[in-house]
Amino acid sequence: MLGSFTLVSDGAAVPLGVDSRRLVAYLAVHPRPQEHAALAADLWPGVPAAAAQRLLNEAATAVGIPTLFSDGDLEAPLALAADVQVDLADALGLVRALPEIPATDSPDIALLSADILPGWTAAWIAVERERFRQLRLHALEERSLRLSAAGRHAEAVALAEMAVRTAPSRESARRALIEAHLAQGNIAAAVAEYDAYEELLRSSVGGPASSSLDALFPPSPVWPVLRARRPMPRSAVQLPALRAVRGAVGGSRRLVSGGGASRPY
Repeated sequence: MLGSFTLVSDGAAVPLGVDSRRLVAYLAVHPRPQEHAALAADLWPGVPAAAAQRLLNEAATAVGIPTLFSDGDLEAPLALAADVQVDLADALGLVRALPEIPATDSPDIALLSADILPGWTAAWIAVERERFRQLRLHALEERSLRLSAAGRHAEAVALAEMAVRTAPSRESARRALIEAHLAQGNIAAAVAEYDAYEELLRSSVGGPASSSLDALFPPSPVWPVLRARRPMPRSAVQLPALRAVRGAVGGSRRLVSGGGASRPY
């Protein structure tokens, strides 16, 4: 269910038609038994009830694995059998367990790296996809903060980067990544991340980054002045004992220690 749909039985992939694939995916996302009428209406919206019920029966029969469904009874409310393993269920279990897992442990976070069936456009999957996305982003951000506090900086940065890749405009994800860089002592990377977020917001919504992100950086007499300028040039962030130097070739920015006047490289 995460990243793409695959049904495996006895170690071999099971090919399914479109309707059967939609049915199995629906039951994987909704683990409770589903009444036929409501299930058919969700899977085939706009189709008359009798026709939708017929399509549901045909899709369930075409799966060809009776033991895939609970009790193997296609007349009863439909659900996947209890012994069917679903990666989405494993991922949700990890989300629930992460707050209790010590920062010294290394659970398999790869389960939180993908969305539910990206590219599927049905309304029922879109709702569940967004719900899972919010849950996994929050879990990644919180885990990153805990890893930073435990001194596991590289892992903290990796998790925060995963969150940013999933939702580039999400402020809390950017905050987690900036904080992870700062905890690691990588000020230049934190500044670059702030700049990237500022530019993203300006290009997409025409606004600046939230002022709450400014508070992440050490106090500087230059910082409030630079933040007041509009538009803020990329690489304008400066910190104590750091200054932005724009090279003569290509206009790239370097952070240089010391307080003297800047000169081109």
